Amino acid sequence: MKKWIISLLTLTLVFALSACGSADKKGERATVGDTVDYKIIGIDPGAGLMKATSQAMEDYNLSDWTVVEGSSAAMVATLKKAYDKKEPIIVTGWTPHWMFAKYDLKYLEDPKKSFGEDENIHTIVRNGLKEDLPEAYQVLDNFHWDTDAMGKVMMDITDGANPEDAAAKWVEENADTVKEWTNGVDKVKGDKIKIGYVAWDSEIASTNVVGKVLSDLGYDVTLSQLEAGPMWTGVADGSLDAHIAGWLPITHEDYAKKYEGKFEDLGNNLEGTKLGLVVPSYMDINSIEDLKK
Repeated sequence: MKKWIISLLTLTLVFALSACGSADKKGERATVGDTVDYKIIGIDPGAGLMKATSQAMEDYNLSDWTVVEGSSAAMVATLKKAYDKKEPIIVTGWTPHWMFAKYDLKYLEDPKKSFGEDENIHTIVRNGLKEDLPEAYQVLDNFHWDTDAMGKVMMDITDGANPEDAAAKWVEENADTVKEWTNGVDKVKGDKIKIGYVAWDSEIASTNVVGKVLSDLGYDVTLSQLEAGPMWTGVADGSLDAHIAGWLPITHEDYAKKYEGKFEDLGNNLEGTKLGLVVPSYMDINSIEDLKK
């Protein structure tokens, strides 16, 4: 009987120790990298955000990590899937973006400044636009709004509204702001203008709003969705009249330098953008440096 009791106690102790070790491995001993399989969910491979992320991988010596290329839509879908299950995930993110209004997220601190300082979005027009389409030029030069205004349009689109309808709704509800953009501008009769944009939610929102304002002034507006490179090239070679999606000084730095002198920068149309690595607030991690632990 005593041997049976001793054997049972020994077996129980072995199971207890085994369970304890497993919990430690999955809990306290598991690194952030273990929980996300050492993957960061990225976006389009040609985006400036991805270039900055690669720089961060080098700066923080994260050679064991992989940045998964995809698209902004795929990134958000992956984030939603993980967030709904309260699972850990790390994504490349930027502000303004509607996901910060929909989910409780935070940027990881970037002490090495791999992602640079906060950026601004610039309005870029082709050389000669002021002479060819002076009324449109003035509207583009006057155009300026903030992240809250942009966020309202982005959320409407995210909730299922057609971008044109969401833009029209915002223009109707913000007549005073639109009046500031169009003050002293005469209407035209079917003058054509072509504006490019990248398929980021922020740029879809802003470009459709500007397109609606110009249409109301009588312009025949064409909005063309492009990758960042062709968008900048189009303005530089004159096949596009403008874009209002110039993220500077970092994200589109290469394009701005490449085409220097072949476009006119009308300045900021929105201040306070941000790039970086983003995680749900429920994750116990605060800095990119924590990824090395």
